Amino acid sequence: MHVHPAVSAARVVLFDFDFTLADSSEGVVVCMNHALGRLGLPPAPADAIRRTIGLDLHTALRILAGDEWRSREGEFFDHYVSKADEVMLAHTSFLPGAARVLRALRDSGLRTGVVTTKVRHRVEDALERDGLRALVDVVVGFDDVARPKPAPDGLLRAAGSLGIAIGDCVYVGDSEVDATAAQGAGMAFVAVLSGTTGDDVFARYPARAVLRGVDEIVMSGRGSRR
Repeated sequence: MHVHPAVSAARVVLFDFDFTLADSSEGVVVCMNHALGRLGLPPAPADAIRRTIGLDLHTALRILAGDEWRSREGEFFDHYVSKADEVMLAHTSFLPGAARVLRALRDSGLRTGVVTTKVRHRVEDALERDGLRALVDVVVGFDDVARPKPAPDGLLRAAGSLGIAIGDCVYVGDSEVDATAAQGAGMAFVAVLSGTTGDDVFARYPARAVLRGVDEIVMSGRGSRR
């Protein structure tokens, strides 16, 4: 298998998690609506919740319930995390080709990482469960940075922890939040269309490639949208 040219020149390939490497959307919907209910709010439509995936929970609450609930962000966060501890891992599955891509990148001599707005242990738990933890060199979660995406802090931390220059890294993500974070870090970006963001949005960013999914990273460029 050949690595897509959009990433082959890099030394490190960093990935977003949700809708890029994995799908935990059912668990997110369950946890979001549990937390909303504990605040006395009605459940939100599943599609509306899915569109917030990739954002931090405080921002998601404001989108789903309004700015007037800002004062309850801490309570919302605690209710979400409590429910997520119960159900999230069971509702998390890696997308088709994700494991193959991680193995192929490792075989090609590239290092890999995950930068996400999930708390770090949820990603690590999923990787461990599926025997993939040894294929990922660094995981940076919401709990590791002062500012979550779209701030570039997580990407900068991941590159720094590996001792790799930003110019030798590429970030793969499915959302405008990911594209913005990469742009802010000065890092190359590859978009995947496996989330809720269309390629019209990514056209506004200097993406090296727009792919249908992460599996195309090891398909010799076949299927690239750009």
